[in-house]
Amino acid sequence: MVMVMVMVMVMVIIIMVMVMDDIGINFDIDVSIGNGNGNANDIGIGDGNGNGNSNDNNNCHGNGHDHGNGKDNDIDNGIDIGICIGFDISICTDIGIDIGNSIGIGNCIDIGIGLVCILNFHQFLKAEKLDVYIVHVDPSHSDDLDTFYDSFLPTITNVAAGSTNSTTNRPRILHRYRHVFSGFSAKLSAADVEAMRLKKGFVSARPERVLRLLTTHSPSFLGLNQNTGLWKKSNYGKGIIIGMVDIGVEPSHPSFADAGMPPPPAKWKGECQFRAGKGACNNKLIGARFLVPEISPLTDKEGHGTHTSSTAAGNFVAGAGFFGNANGTASGIAPLAHLAVYQACDNKTGCPESAIGAAIDAAIDDGVDILSMSLGAEVHPHFANDVLAVGTYRAMERGIIVSAAAGNAGAFGSVTNEAPWIMTVGASTTDRRITVTAVLGNGEQIDGETGKGFPSIEKLDLVYPRPRRGGKAACRGQLDPNIRGKIVVCQNNILVDGIGSGIAVKAYGGAAVIIWNSEYQGDTTFDDLHVLPAMQVGYADGLKIIEYLDSTPNATAAMLFKGAVIGNNQAPVVAEFSSRGPSQVTPGILKPDIIGPGVNILAAWPVSLENQTNTKSTFNIISGTSMSCPHLSGVAALLKSAHPDWSPAAIKSAIMTTADQVNIKGNPIEDEQLHTADVFSIGSGHVNPTRANDPGLVYDISPDDYIPYLCGLNYTNQEVGIIVGRKVDCAKVRSIPEAQLNYPSFSIVLTGPTNQFFTTTRTLTNVGKPNSSYHVEIGSTADGVFVEVKPQELFFQKLGDKLSYNVTFTVLRSTRKVTNTTTQTQGFITWTSADYSVRSPIAFVI
Repeated sequence: MVMVMVMVMVMVIIIMVMVMDDIGINFDIDVSIGNGNGNANDIGIGDGNGNGNSNDNNNCHGNGHDHGNGKDNDIDNGIDIGICIGFDISICTDIGIDIGNSIGIGNCIDIGIGLVCILNFHQFLKAEKLDVYIVHVDPSHSDDLDTFYDSFLPTITNVAAGSTNSTTNRPRILHRYRHVFSGFSAKLSAADVEAMRLKKGFVSARPERVLRLLTTHSPSFLGLNQNTGLWKKSNYGKGIIIGMVDIGVEPSHPSFADAGMPPPPAKWKGECQFRAGKGACNNKLIGARFLVPEISPLTDKEGHGTHTSSTAAGNFVAGAGFFGNANGTASGIAPLAHLAVYQACDNKTGCPESAIGAAIDAAIDDGVDILSMSLGAEVHPHFANDVLAVGTYRAMERGIIVSAAAGNAGAFGSVTNEAPWIMTVGASTTDRRITVTAVLGNGEQIDGETGKGFPSIEKLDLVYPRPRRGGKAACRGQLDPNIRGKIVVCQNNILVDGIGSGIAVKAYGGAAVIIWNSEYQGDTTFDDLHVLPAMQVGYADGLKIIEYLDSTPNATAAMLFKGAVIGNNQAPVVAEFSSRGPSQVTPGILKPDIIGPGVNILAAWPVSLENQTNTKSTFNIISGTSMSCPHLSGVAALLKSAHPDWSPAAIKSAIMTTADQVNIKGNPIEDEQLHTADVFSIGSGHVNPTRANDPGLVYDISPDDYIPYLCGLNYTNQEVGIIVGRKVDCAKVRSIPEAQLNYPSFSIVLTGPTNQFFTTTRTLTNVGKPNSSYHVEIGSTADGVFVEVKPQELFFQKLGDKLSYNVTFTVLRSTRKVTNTTTQTQGFITWTSADYSVRSPIAFVI
């Protein structure tokens, strides 16, 4: 139908051309798979303007824009026609038609007029779809990498990544890599890739994946206070450069002002690519690069990058707050560290691997010390097929510490960013809550959270609109009109969140809403903005409210807003969304490594949510492992500033072996179900920056130490070579099992019907005090599982001494109940001296 319509219109226009000589005609066609975005500017005789948009329910989007401008010199002024014809063809086919001066379907490119247009139309439809591929090559075949990379393209008309005509639909290189790996990313057809495989020096090519983007009080919660402790010893991170791979930043925010900041260190070689009028770099925000070719260098409008950057290293900003709550002086974890921003994501499509690789490549070249990456994949590729894993290995090799989010899937085995050279960060709560107390008619008080204050509500009827067929009330769709003027209890679930419930309740005249978490969400509650007085309560507290409702036909409640309350002694609690181990890619490495603040974090935001137009000091409270990651990036910057000679592995070890195991109350850290959190939830524990600054001993790992580990994963020589950047023959390398890597934690997999034994060696380096004696303490929570350490004492004569110990793990099936399923359990090994305690958790899969 569409083709017939197009052909008819073409014939009509051809006839009109024969009659009149001042017609402006523009034919624009776009064929794409997935999401199409672009612009075409057409200049013709006449004046035509047309816009078409298509948007279906399968996440396919097309936009067509046609602009024709010209002058009519004929006396009769003629007729002006502007036509934009395009197609957005994907798994679903989208067609958007704007009836008027033009028809717009998808994106557009120019074809021409008359019969020539018809020829080009058919020719274009025959063109192959182009996708972005990650291409690895062997650089030993040429000394001129640029020419060598170009030689793999099927055309000599290569368009560089920085071209203004970046939407050209032809094979072209997007990014050339020099540090993260030898190769490039390019838009290619499947046939192009097949032809490329025959060329000398080709290693591999695959379609890129797209990853997802995953505070006034949190520094204080972590024990960081002005003019004392680690902040003073590390000079607030002075001289350290944190590279943020994210969605950009709003440079005009006061968190990025450079008061009190020194100039960038001499090693800095970066660029500032902010567009004129959008802000400029300074001694705080020293660099900005934009690495997604399809978008122009815009500042952060979505907010994610501004929030994460200010969390890691925002400067001190007085008078921060959120709708009058959480007031105080905001700062990042390393407030005197420098920031360099690498925009590798956009808020529509996510974070393409090609841009992530380019960001890491640029950061290495620019001279950053820390890479903070609040993003991750939903799949678990092995490391050679993971640009982030390969790129961060190359960064680590050059002394850069990498902190990355563990993911927001929450489920067992969902952790992402699993490579052992990455510090993988889960999320936890802090002790601050914007509190509302529900006082039930029986006198029981239930605390919950909200984001926006309201006048306290005196006693009103309390109702729970139960669904007709049992289950939980989600407060969606048509509600009972009898809720008018009452406090309504609504269940949080997958179909509607708390904010949506509040909107529904308000529409039917409800006075307030109590949002009750699902069992899966447990006790994790958020400081959300609601459209009416609201509070969110955990699952267990919600059961108490339901029990009260069931006990009386005339239930009532009051809601008392108390504002920000500090001192919740259950904190930290693991967030329900924080992804858990074990790792799917490398089960012999315990992930996540560490947890840190990631729930209800106040940090900079590019716009005012309170509609304040007279200030740029704007903040927001959001949650995710995207928020916990920059906390650890900031901690790493402080430690790097205090210990510039420590390796990335040593700094990571210091953070892990000194982590807290207990909450403020002194009880074991809990998960969202308020059960003792296991090692697959917290890794080594909750970060303690002050203790990490003086850990006593560290488990160090050199870049070459990872090669036997990678060979032990049964990777091919080519795959290991892609990761480490040089030829490797695993037949000549003494491969090791994963658990033999000198890692600060243990993940032991001993499955099978018979008795199982595994022995490994660890080496400790003394960074504490000379003439220190340590003895070992062993803990295990599983019957039939035994841990033996030899020797049981270590004596370090001087700083820098290295001593090793052996650990044997034994599972005796004769003492265990035989089952057909595996069991996860845990233990620990702690080396203790008069001054230090160096703890390594053990995860068992048996």
